Amino acid sequence: MTTLTHAPLAPLLERLFEEAAATSPAMSASFAGLSGEERTRLMRSKTGYAELYAQLKDFALPVSRETGALLYMLARNGNARSIVEFGTSFGISTLHLAAALRDNGGGRLLTTEFEPSKVARARANLEAGGLHDLVEIRVGDALQTLAADLPERIDLLLLDGAKALYPEVLALVESRLRPGAFIVADNADYSPEYLARVRSPAAGYLSTPFGDDVELSMRLG
Repeated sequence: MTTLTHAPLAPLLERLFEEAAATSPAMSASFAGLSGEERTRLMRSKTGYAELYAQLKDFALPVSRETGALLYMLARNGNARSIVEFGTSFGISTLHLAAALRDNGGGRLLTTEFEPSKVARARANLEAGGLHDLVEIRVGDALQTLAADLPERIDLLLLDGAKALYPEVLALVESRLRPGAFIVADNADYSPEYLARVRSPAAGYLSTPFGDDVELSMRLG
């Protein structure tokens, strides 16, 4: 039996994915009114992300079902016990990662979220999935919340917050990544600076695009 594919988590995830699919940032008048060029500018901005994500606070913005399954498999196969996540949102990716920790025999998932209202929903979902005991959620800007008190060793890092901050968040946790640790970056195309770093062998990573929207990297020894 795996936690991911059985109750209470499996039906919970099905409902959350269905709810996310039924809504869209396009339903937000302020966001829908932005041109494609302006949206891209905000996604790549190191200063405008707070404005952007405040506008999107009512939307789950989840990883895909395929990426969720990938996260679970990577964490399980690597026997992960220590995971860091940037961008909790409603906790869909968090649930996948915490399920892997449960099936690995336990561990700690440290996740951080900018928007307090999303944290409340994520905590409720973790309670409903029976995984809340494995997760610590820090509320605020990740450049502060991940600046101290990190795990000594990190087995997996998920980047799924403000895309422009991917290089900065990686820099904060990099020294704690164990050799062989995986880094999963969702929508990394919005951060050319991040892609340039992890795709450079000199930086100590092996990296490749995975699917349509993920960059999968591994920390080299």
